[in-house]
Amino acid sequence: MSPSPESTARRVGGRTVALLSAVLPLLGAGAAGAGSLDAPAAPDAAGSAMYTLEDVYNRLDANTQATRRSGAFVEPAAGPAPTGHTLNEVYAKAIPTQVPKTGQTAFYETGDDGDLEKGVAWPSPRFTDNSDGTVTDNLTGLIWLQDANCFRSRLWSDALTRANALYDGCTDCGGTDGDCGLGDSSAAGDWRLPNIKELQSLVDFGQYDPALPSGHPFSGVLSSYNWSSTSYADYTSRAWYLNLYSGYVNFGDKSLAYDVWPVRGGQ
Repeated sequence: MSPSPESTARRVGGRTVALLSAVLPLLGAGAAGAGSLDAPAAPDAAGSAMYTLEDVYNRLDANTQATRRSGAFVEPAAGPAPTGHTLNEVYAKAIPTQVPKTGQTAFYETGDDGDLEKGVAWPSPRFTDNSDGTVTDNLTGLIWLQDANCFRSRLWSDALTRANALYDGCTDCGGTDGDCGLGDSSAAGDWRLPNIKELQSLVDFGQYDPALPSGHPFSGVLSSYNWSSTSYADYTSRAWYLNLYSGYVNFGDKSLAYDVWPVRGGQ
């Protein structure tokens, strides 16, 4: 007889080994069997080792890679311990209810940001150079154009158009480098102008000129104003922009010419 969903959930909550088909995709791991309901190996083989629910919980809690359990599967000899995490606890961690750290670590007064450093820790490394003209932000999953200086001084409407027209191999996208050095096999419509939240997610408030994390892999970064796709609700003839010198966010008239930093991906 197959175990009931309730009994399965109780066993999973006790740090036993589990194939969490709904959670494993969050791990982004290359371990055998991830993404498949088939067992990767016989129960007594080392290849059958998966992730414990504790691994999954810790990954989501600390925003770090989980550690694949070594050794073969071992049937638990007792029921789950009271310290085991429930599926509800894991699911709560999977929902982005917390905001990331600001990056500020300098301490000026008790209780300030540099003292408390609250927020979700940044992954290490923060960015991945994809060697194709793009950079992945491992905190947000967004993919940014590596050449931050390819599109300069555009009116807001033109910024939207130019960002959306960018693709690998484009020779008339309007950038200073044609296709901006892309080799990512992107198609027309894949790229876009980021919204203000996405644009500000790049900012490290512990840095300035530019206000980006130190050691970032971007090229051509200028401490200039960059358009977002987000209009200002009170005056829709204006839109929000980011000042890359300090990370300052403000709104400007759409008839002004600011820089453009395309992005793709996201939800």
